[in-house]
Amino acid sequence: MNEDALVHLVDNDPQVLKAVSRLLTAAGYRTQSSGSAREFLSRYEDWMPGCLVLDLAMPHETGLDLQRELHRRGIALPIVFLSGCADVPSSVRAMKDGAVDFLTKPVDADELIGAVRRAVDFDMRQRESAMEEHKLHARLDCLTPREREILPFLVSGKLNKQIAGDLGVVEKTVKVHRAHVMHKLGVRCLADLVRLASRMEISPPAASPPSSGVGPRAN
Repeated sequence: MNEDALVHLVDNDPQVLKAVSRLLTAAGYRTQSSGSAREFLSRYEDWMPGCLVLDLAMPHETGLDLQRELHRRGIALPIVFLSGCADVPSSVRAMKDGAVDFLTKPVDADELIGAVRRAVDFDMRQRESAMEEHKLHARLDCLTPREREILPFLVSGKLNKQIAGDLGVVEKTVKVHRAHVMHKLGVRCLADLVRLASRMEISPPAASPPSSGVGPRAN
């Protein structure tokens, strides 16, 4: 999957950029080099999977400054930091803020390739998960307001007759809505529906609604 990813390199030292780019290109990765945080931000496109190999100590904006700016913009690009010294406080700060790895220069080739591989794999998993969540919520949006109202009752495990009693409708109405919900959400059994609802943070109702004192509704 290397050819699907782009590894962004940010370092104010052209020689480091050249050496790291050659190394990662030989390992099968595409790279894009920037000499500053500002240059990187002006070129970055978030639809492209990959990671960021980032120098810690740069003039103007440091690597930690760029990491904070990415967080502020909601950009979850995995970062591998490179530092010219074993800066323990900075490494702790970087890792707490989500960096995948913190390596020191001169960096070992295998270590860097391994760190980049982990970062790219992590980004791919993040994107796949986000895409799946988007698909799930798109399915949920296909439900009618009434179907969304009944969904928490369906995942409670109660029988159609019990749900009908809770909602004050006839049992046939619950059967029809259950069939529609299962079809639209693409599930075949209650266990699959419960798992799907859990992923969408839909829980069974805490308590049955109070009876209205009238007969069951037909819809």
